[in-house]
Amino acid sequence: MRKPSTALKAPFLKRVSLLPEKAERNKFPFTRFADLLTDDFFMEFTHPVTIFVGENGSGKSTILQALAKLAGFAAGGGDAWFQLHYTADTTDTTLVQALRPAWLPKVSNGFFFRSDTFADVARYIDDEGNQAIHGGPLWERSHGEIFMSVFNDRFAPTKRCMYLMDEPENALSPMRQFELMRLMRDWEMSGNAQMIMATHSPILMSYPGADLRYFSGTGIEPISYDEIEHVQITRAFLNNPARVLDELFRD
Repeated sequence: MRKPSTALKAPFLKRVSLLPEKAERNKFPFTRFADLLTDDFFMEFTHPVTIFVGENGSGKSTILQALAKLAGFAAGGGDAWFQLHYTADTTDTTLVQALRPAWLPKVSNGFFFRSDTFADVARYIDDEGNQAIHGGPLWERSHGEIFMSVFNDRFAPTKRCMYLMDEPENALSPMRQFELMRLMRDWEMSGNAQMIMATHSPILMSYPGADLRYFSGTGIEPISYDEIEHVQITRAFLNNPARVLDELFRD
């Protein structure tokens, strides 16, 4: 009889907490998110997939970039070995130095996907990387095709890894977002991938079993899918576009 597997599976990053004595309160991001980054700030990760939701400027990307740095990725995006020529690694380390991660085990393989800097990541792949991995130069494709090529070819959880994604929906059509979700399910089922994503997409927010975290600007709380404002607004619009537009443009 085969013994049950004792291999450690995702999530690998279990917890992040703030070290108050290392928090430089007169510097960003503590000045910007003073109500969020309190002395007792912590986050626990109990699911293979965690999704950050909330308005622009609520701290999602700031926290995600800090987690990427803790995992060993460059703040500009890519894997641990990327050295981008066009996007400097300028993320302030003030927050990173004040965070204490708890890993089981420590994982540094994976990829940090940032939609806002991804043009530079793609350029780096074309200039310095192995184009054959993607079947040819990335610049010959649309933005959405580049995104999906990287997700298909660079996100391969053959060993334990972290996948951090900041607004991956930006260049993806609804059908491409569904394709990404199917890939996410494959990665999750491998047991080797922990995913943390920040998104404004109600489609991606619906990923089954994801731990949804709402960033209010002053805190982070669990939230259900139907409670998310993005979902409520999108649903109201699709149910009656004319009424919503009439209210929007009413004098």
